[in-house]
Amino acid sequence: MMMVIQPEGLGAGEGPFAGGGGGGEYMEQEEDWDRDLLLDPAWEKQQRKTFTAWCNSHLRKAGTQIENIEEDFRNGLKLMLLLEVISGERLPRPDKGKMRFHKIANVNKALDFIASKGVKLVSIGAEEIVDGNLKMTLGMIWTIILRFAIQDISVEETSAKEGLLLWCQRKTAPYRNVNVQNFHTSWKDGLALCALIHRHRPDLIDYAKLRKDDPIGNLNTAFEVAEKYLDIPKMLDAEDIVNTPKPDEKAIMTYVSCFYHAFAGAEQAETAANRICKVLAVNQENEKLMEEYEKLASELLEWIRRTVPWLENRVGEPSMSAMQRKLEDFRDYRRLHKPPRVQEKCQLEINFNTLQTKLRLSHRPAFMPSEGKLVSDIANAWRGLEQVEKGYEDWLLSEIRRLQRLQHLAEKFRQKASLHEAWTRGKEEMLSQRDYDSASLQEVRALLRRHEAFESDLAAHQDRVEHIAALAQELNELDYHEAASVNSRCQAICDQWDNLGTLTQKRRDALERMEKLLETIDQLQLEFARRAAPFNNWLDGAVEDLQDVWLVHSVEETQSLLTAHDQFKATLPEADRERGAIMGIQGEIQKICQTYGLRPCSTNPYITLSPQDINTKWDMVRKLVPSRDQTLQEELARQQVNERLRRQFAAQANAIGPWIQAKVEEVGRLAAGLAGSLEEQMAGLRQQEQNIINYKTNIDRLEGDHQLLQESLVFDNKHTVYGMEHIRVGWEQLLTSIARTINEVENQVLTRDAKGLSQEQLNEFRASFNHFDRKRNGMMEPDDFRACLISMGYDLGEVEFARIMTMVDPNAAGVVTFQAFIDFMTRETAETDTAEQVVASFKILAGDKVSSRQRRGWWAGARHGTRGPSMPLLPRATSPLRSCGVSSPPSRPSTASAVWCPTRDPEPRLEPWTTWPSPVPSMGRATSNPNH
Repeated sequence: MMMVIQPEGLGAGEGPFAGGGGGGEYMEQEEDWDRDLLLDPAWEKQQRKTFTAWCNSHLRKAGTQIENIEEDFRNGLKLMLLLEVISGERLPRPDKGKMRFHKIANVNKALDFIASKGVKLVSIGAEEIVDGNLKMTLGMIWTIILRFAIQDISVEETSAKEGLLLWCQRKTAPYRNVNVQNFHTSWKDGLALCALIHRHRPDLIDYAKLRKDDPIGNLNTAFEVAEKYLDIPKMLDAEDIVNTPKPDEKAIMTYVSCFYHAFAGAEQAETAANRICKVLAVNQENEKLMEEYEKLASELLEWIRRTVPWLENRVGEPSMSAMQRKLEDFRDYRRLHKPPRVQEKCQLEINFNTLQTKLRLSHRPAFMPSEGKLVSDIANAWRGLEQVEKGYEDWLLSEIRRLQRLQHLAEKFRQKASLHEAWTRGKEEMLSQRDYDSASLQEVRALLRRHEAFESDLAAHQDRVEHIAALAQELNELDYHEAASVNSRCQAICDQWDNLGTLTQKRRDALERMEKLLETIDQLQLEFARRAAPFNNWLDGAVEDLQDVWLVHSVEETQSLLTAHDQFKATLPEADRERGAIMGIQGEIQKICQTYGLRPCSTNPYITLSPQDINTKWDMVRKLVPSRDQTLQEELARQQVNERLRRQFAAQANAIGPWIQAKVEEVGRLAAGLAGSLEEQMAGLRQQEQNIINYKTNIDRLEGDHQLLQESLVFDNKHTVYGMEHIRVGWEQLLTSIARTINEVENQVLTRDAKGLSQEQLNEFRASFNHFDRKRNGMMEPDDFRACLISMGYDLGEVEFARIMTMVDPNAAGVVTFQAFIDFMTRETAETDTAEQVVASFKILAGDKVSSRQRRGWWAGARHGTRGPSMPLLPRATSPLRSCGVSSPPSRPSTASAVWCPTRDPEPRLEPWTTWPSPVPSMGRATSNPNH
């Protein structure tokens, strides 16, 4: 049968085996009496031994014990005795009989007593105990342990199991290798039990020698010491705890609770002893505070009595240094002597208040100091000290201020007198100088301005002199001890001041007189500079112009220079008059210097130019004018000769240039190839070539005139737009063009004769080439050539076109010339036969076995370049036509039918004259005939 025990007042889930750890709860839910654990022999063995030892520890107080826990409690007598011992209360008298009902009655009395202590017993009866049910007996004993040994444990507002666990944690916290977290695995190594014993009785165990790897030794040490010295019986076996993965929690809790109760009594006794010691210590401390108060009060009052007479002394000192020493003494008193006394007074009041508070808390009478040493007495004496101290400080400050005033006035007099004497030092010698006699006007004006500044400074120092006199008078009135020396110094300053005023006025008069004389000279020098400077510039410009090297290119430019020179010569008389006026100003300046005894004016401050410089430059101008006349006349004659050469060259160039241009255009028209047969074109070209050769003499004559111009260094000619280089390039281009055109016509004749081309075919080739020659330079680019082939019916791929380009442009120049185009077209035409020839060839091969339908198909294929019906497909390498010298049928239309001819081409475009010296092509200038 399952036994469930709950304290009274707890509902379901709140009993000793339910969850929760609040007040009145014995265990948390994990401490339920697990039915499976009861069947564990190791668990049963630990609980049986622990609970038996615990019961005997209490029963022996009554002179008895048990041997077998499930047998010895069956009659209920020892159970009732156990409850009386642990509770200290009397239970009802037990029944004396030995019958079963007597035993049940005794057990019920014990169970009723347990229930009266707040433990609610559910589903349990005395019969299980009487019958010796081990599980129910152990559960009942565990309930008794919880109620009477563990429930009353309280640590920091936690009770029962939590309180016991917290107590263990707090007691073992300082120990190494101890970490109590539960009542099973945390105790397996024995160090926690040894730590509890060492914490309360360090004399019993040397904790430092314990080792964590010796759990059995640690546990046995704790068990033996607890049993021997603490009267705690051995309730566990070290081997059972170590060898069990999780020792029984209830057994360990029971054993640990014995330690709590064993040490709790010792702690109470220690607390009582500490309380008594504390009371004695408080009394001793109070007596000590009383003695210290009396001592501090006496010393403080004595110091105040000694200090007050010193502060009441008001005898002044004659010197400032003595008063400064008194002030320093007072400052030392404030800084060094008084602060410790202030601290003593504060400490005295603190001690007095502390003492009174302690006496009141310990219910003892208040402390009464001896007569005259009350806190109020000390406060009154201290206030008197501070009043005397304040009066002494005020007196010291007033005396110091008085002496400072006298010292300040004397020092101020000495300072101002020294400054004035330093300022006047050398002033009398400076005012007596005659440095203006050899000075210039600017220097005299500077001296005058400096003198005016000195006069302003002198006037400003008037206040300083008056202030010095006032200071001397005040020092005399205050009976300054050095008044005699002050008066003597003040009189010397006043006498010197009067002398400075007289010398200042004399120097001003002399400076003003000298300034007027020098101003007159300065005006004359300024006038000299004002007129000499532009005249000198005119002279410099004239010399520069007369010596200038010119560069002229025409008669007009030379004539312009001659006109300007004549105008310059007309200004020379007026310039000579201006020179005389300038020399007159310099003579007047020299006259003033001689009259007033001034040093001669060797330099002019406004100009560095001297009269000698002007005369020298004037003489140079007069010498350069005739030389300039001669040079200009010679240059005029040379330019007239050059002009005649220009006109002679221009007359010939203006005739040759248009002639060359006309011939170039005419050759270009002949190069178009559409003016008659090739023989007629060749005859016309030969005639033009002979005309050009006959015209060579005109070019040679023009070269001679050009050579004369080059020798005369003439490089421009306004009478013609044709330069010699232009003529040369045009002539060379004309010769090249006629020669190239003749060569092309000759090649065309050879091609025609060799290939059997007609004149119409050549004209068609020329028209096609001219149409796709976009740049009109006698050459087609690869893209233009491709477009031309496509227009003629060629179906070209990249490979095929590349093959054709290697034929027409073997040098990879990137262009196709007309001759290459003719060669390609004639080669292609030569490989193409007429339709009749192709049909005849097939007849020969077929042996006259060709039907009319096949014949029509071959004819259509021959016309359109395709294979007709039933046309035999023969390889090109073995074709009978090729072996007979006849090409295979082409895959493109014939040249005569495939050449694309535009309906109308633009007129031939000829290069203008201004495009020379770029070469003029000999062909390709015109497109095909619009009527073609």
